[in-house]
Amino acid sequence: MTTTAARYLYLTRHGEASPDETELTANGRRQAVLLGERLRGHPISAIHHSPLPRAAQTARLIAEQFTERPEASGLPEVPEALLQPSEPAGDYLPYVPDRSELPADTADALLGFLAQFPPEARDHGPALAREAQALFTGPVPGDEPRHELVVTHNFLIGWLVRAALDAPDWRWLGLNHANAALTVIRYAPGRLSSVLFYNDMSHLPADLCWTGFPPELRV
Repeated sequence: MTTTAARYLYLTRHGEASPDETELTANGRRQAVLLGERLRGHPISAIHHSPLPRAAQTARLIAEQFTERPEASGLPEVPEALLQPSEPAGDYLPYVPDRSELPADTADALLGFLAQFPPEARDHGPALAREAQALFTGPVPGDEPRHELVVTHNFLIGWLVRAALDAPDWRWLGLNHANAALTVIRYAPGRLSSVLFYNDMSHLPADLCWTGFPPELRV
């Protein structure tokens, strides 16, 4: 008989990036370090990350904070043993809805937002989103719970939170995530998936909170 155990999926958006998105800003690097310090005591067995530089740099800074963990933990001591580049963790549109799926009063605004993106983000995104769900969600084989971190982008986090709540496919829209904030989803055998917390920034000082959000959405 095959047994399964709970998966704890930790999700974060990369740290604040430079205007051309080729690297992290000083604030973004600090955000990543602080998130790594927060997660240091957790049994993270893998850090999957988008191949884009801003996410790869964030993942490495997080992993570097884990190197002080005691050898008795049995967890990888070298950052390279944790870091796992993943195309499905990249930046793309996970689902492009038809107008008929959207609320009438917001359809124009949402479709106008999606129209800004290049065809490759629209055409290849849904397949990558399905692959991400297959790789990162659901219970895991064996008897031991698994804790994994995915360093990704705003849209995939919205997509996976939407899926965990069984919301309509289009509802990833409007779910926004701050840079280096933390979301955790639990997938346990025989139970509904559970969003334990979402967009948590308690590890960040006030001046590093809410980056990546437009001013009107900041609290």
